[in-house]
Amino acid sequence: MNKTRYLAFTLAVAAQGVAAEDLQQVFRDAQRYDATYAAARNNLAAGRERLPQGRALVLPTLNLSANATRSRIDSESRDVTVQPSFLRTPDSAGYTLTFTQPIFRMQNWLQYEQGEYQVRQAEATFGQAAQDLIVRVAQAYFDVLGQYDTLVLVRAQKAATSEQLAQAKRNFEVGTATITDTHEAQARYDLIAAQEIAALNDLQARRRQLQLITGKEYTELKQLRGDVRLSPPNPENVETWAELAEKQSYTVLIQEAGSEVALLERKRASAGHLPTLDFVAQYGQNAETASTTSSVGRDTNSSSIGLQFALPLFQGGSVSSRQRETAALYMRSKDDVDNARRTAVLTTRQLYLSTLNGITQVAALEQAKVSSQSALDSNKLGYEVGIRINIDVLNAQQQLYSTERDLALARYNTILNNLRLKAAAGALREEDLEEVNRVLTVTAGRPPDAAR
Repeated sequence: MNKTRYLAFTLAVAAQGVAAEDLQQVFRDAQRYDATYAAARNNLAAGRERLPQGRALVLPTLNLSANATRSRIDSESRDVTVQPSFLRTPDSAGYTLTFTQPIFRMQNWLQYEQGEYQVRQAEATFGQAAQDLIVRVAQAYFDVLGQYDTLVLVRAQKAATSEQLAQAKRNFEVGTATITDTHEAQARYDLIAAQEIAALNDLQARRRQLQLITGKEYTELKQLRGDVRLSPPNPENVETWAELAEKQSYTVLIQEAGSEVALLERKRASAGHLPTLDFVAQYGQNAETASTTSSVGRDTNSSSIGLQFALPLFQGGSVSSRQRETAALYMRSKDDVDNARRTAVLTTRQLYLSTLNGITQVAALEQAKVSSQSALDSNKLGYEVGIRINIDVLNAQQQLYSTERDLALARYNTILNNLRLKAAAGALREEDLEEVNRVLTVTAGRPPDAAR
């Protein structure tokens, strides 16, 4: 029976190892499932239709109209010697084909130009949504890993505290320690047990957040390698990043395209005073079985060709009001562009410094981990020889596990800040996610209840 259970456990661990998902796979799942990204994709498809809609305004139109009527004419003459009375029910049917080619319609041409910038705006909006998806997936992914690391460290601390509690009880029984050591260890153990429950609940919440984006519940996720070395942003010049953000940040591109649309809208409002000129050609046929003046039917063919000119003279002041409105909206759009540029530059500078500081913090925490481990070993030895008390060992354990947790979180935050930096500069691509994915590996020994 024991061999059977051992084999089943081994197969389960192997299956979990095979099923481990990496960051790239999770991102592909999010691309297929995430509702925000799907909405952005549909918004892009809708935005691209602005160009053919604008082009249609300067292309010719062809319209067909038709009619068919039946009438009743009951004429009662007041003098039948001059005009006899009659009753007729004539039928008539006909159609008219109208061809129109705009020759001069400034508003239509300006709207056509607007379509080009509206497409650019839609594409920039989708580009930003794609970058946001990368950041959101990475954030949710590392939130799960970070909370899992917290749970693992809490359990490791719980196991170490349990051993310290058992040792304190043994020492008390043989008379080499006081009951205070036992009570201190018991209090610390109970506290860590409560922290374990909270960490497990937080892990479940993080996993549900990731599931909201991808639509999947993952059995196991690949973790960051322990020997990973984080590189500074490339190029290592904050001014270069600021210039990139000012020129190609998607928030800036969106506002710039919107400003061009507002400018053309102002010109369209001014064009409301201009005349229009169209080329119009018509051809029609009409057939009648009778008329009000004759009982004899007739067939009529008609055709015409010419120019149609229209000049708006007065429209109640609406055109002038529209001009003032669009002029104010254009000035607002210019302010929006300035604000987008300044915000992009500020955000980029902050993220650049956060990334560099994160790398420095990781290096400091790596050294602190070594020092904390040495301090713990020294306190354990001191406790055994009687120059340290139990609380010293417990505090040293707490310091070591807190340092390990802070180190893991610092690595995740630094990687995320590097991705956010590229996103702020409009330079984040899927290849950047693949680069992060290469430093992930499968970690064995995952607690079963942490994976549920």
